[in-house]
Amino acid sequence: MTPCLETPRLRLRSPGFGDARRLTEFLDNFAVSGNLAKVPHPYTIEDARTWLSAWRADAPPRETRFVVELRDEGAIGMVGFRDCDGEAMVGYWLGEPHWGQGLMTEALCAALDWYFAVTDADVVVSGVFHFNMASAALQMKFGFVETGRSMSHCLARGQELEHIDTELTREAYELSRPKPKRIAAQ
Repeated sequence: MTPCLETPRLRLRSPGFGDARRLTEFLDNFAVSGNLAKVPHPYTIEDARTWLSAWRADAPPRETRFVVELRDEGAIGMVGFRDCDGEAMVGYWLGEPHWGQGLMTEALCAALDWYFAVTDADVVVSGVFHFNMASAALQMKFGFVETGRSMSHCLARGQELEHIDTELTREAYELSRPKPKRIAAQ
């Protein structure tokens, strides 16, 4: 079962069909989908329902996905793992209205804390398209390092693009793990 992870501002939980509308709202924005490999543009409610119907609550950690939910607002993004040639690949996205607030740092930190706690994995892989400097900066903050370059298809853009391949070791994560920001009392 996918656990529920709590952070000061967020809840990471299992995806559900009730998330389809919010996921569609955020992913039907080329500023978001154009940075992701497997998301079409335009993105429809049917795309969301198809993705949600393929999700498994009993997935192993290497294939676990979380909806990122902002308290009192609902789903604002996703973070999750998928099997990539025997290693876990972490991917993530956040709705554009929520960029620049440290929310993905908070969500990714919770997901990586969980993953390294429940597995004996020493490495998590990831990557970004060469133009996605915000995501590259986020990965560097966590201790990811570039392992090479490849070409990867971007469904929203309909083309092969240069991809910066990265990896994060457990040791590098423990040394670089971002410290949570203090949240002012409201």
